Amino acid sequence: MFRPVVAAALIALFPAMAGAETRAPLDRGEISLSFAPVVREVTPSVVNIYAQRVVEGRPSLFADDPFFGEFFRSFGPSAPRVQNSLGSGVIVSQDGLVVSNYHVVGAATEITVILADRREFRADVVLADADSDLAVLRLRGATGLTALPLRDSDGVEVGELVLAIGNPFGLGQTVSMGIVSGLARSALSVGDGRGYFLQTDAAINPGNSGGALVDGGGRLLGINTAILTQSGGSNGIGFAIPANLVRAVIEQAQAGQDRFVRPWAGVTGQQVDGALAEGLGLRRPEGVILASLHPDSPFSKAGLKPGDVIVALGDLPVNSPPEMIFRMASTGVGRSIEATYLRNGAEQTVRVDLIAPPDSPDRQTRKVDDGSVLDGLAVARINPAVAAELGLSPEAEGIVVTDHDDRMARVGLRVGDVLLAINGEPVRSTDDVLRLSRDRTRNWALDVQRGGGRVSLRFRV
Repeated sequence: MFRPVVAAALIALFPAMAGAETRAPLDRGEISLSFAPVVREVTPSVVNIYAQRVVEGRPSLFADDPFFGEFFRSFGPSAPRVQNSLGSGVIVSQDGLVVSNYHVVGAATEITVILADRREFRADVVLADADSDLAVLRLRGATGLTALPLRDSDGVEVGELVLAIGNPFGLGQTVSMGIVSGLARSALSVGDGRGYFLQTDAAINPGNSGGALVDGGGRLLGINTAILTQSGGSNGIGFAIPANLVRAVIEQAQAGQDRFVRPWAGVTGQQVDGALAEGLGLRRPEGVILASLHPDSPFSKAGLKPGDVIVALGDLPVNSPPEMIFRMASTGVGRSIEATYLRNGAEQTVRVDLIAPPDSPDRQTRKVDDGSVLDGLAVARINPAVAAELGLSPEAEGIVVTDHDDRMARVGLRVGDVLLAINGEPVRSTDDVLRLSRDRTRNWALDVQRGGGRVSLRFRV
């Protein structure tokens, strides 16, 4: 078997580290380190993915102008065009569930999956989550596939040998070797994913996205997602989404969810750095200090208050907001978790229920469909569920843009903008938007809150 050979080779090569007596290798088995057995075991579970999506051609900036519109009608691309992408995926169930990256298949209109034995299947996206950069596919008509077992990624250590398997540059299935070179890379935003990653020096190149990062026992440690590079090639810093988050996404896909629902914290906070630790009288920088809590936050209901420092969830440390979100997401909605926190220097522990973001009070969704200037604009009252869906702060309030047409996009309006005023009139309800949309003026002004700042959009019709 693979592992005894590897162990013998490593003991012979690194006797001091293994605590063994220094000696020469006794035979070829002790000096040969081969990954061939684990590669043979794993590769049937790693697939190549070819995806297509239809992209609308960019319209002319003058398309709606009464004077220049006709003149520029025949200029610039206007017909839809097809974009192709390639990547990799991992079979995680015998009945045809495959995990890949959102940026590979999330917006695809046609997906073809090719297995290691060259069989081809059409596939459909059954769950997609841009924030984690994960998507789950179901292969049409597939049965009896070889699924890759998932390892508990919380037990991974820096220095472990790993293999990255995927389809780089469309060459076909390729294997590269390295080690886990970093954990809890939560200060980074790589690929389409945000949050928490395993770092590896195993070569990851374009097309490896969605492929498997496996350990020496052939278990899935993570889904390869991105690299840090200036040249486009692998420079020895690659990132993988940990298997525990992948497992939570798979569970929701198997339960029939089409989007990943994260447990709702309902808090804002920041990483405790050296200056904060000194100000709080802590022995060392650790944890996340809570700045505010929503009244319905499960942490608030468990007794936590602003100023408390969360240092662990379960028996694992928490040192940044993304890491805290990851610990909750990998545990899953409907479960509970033990939170360890510091208050006035004393350590306390409490049980916190992990809930989905409450969809209350009623979001009062409205859409302008009266043929006015704002026609196609959809808005909703912000509640925790709306805030989570749009990536808003838990403290956000008011009326938010949930959809709009191309005309509103051209004047600068974005989904997630909080409407403050229309033509100088305050917006306090979704009905206000319908009423103010009937204004007959030609000069329009939309005041919105975006990312903590105020933006004024001015246009004339």
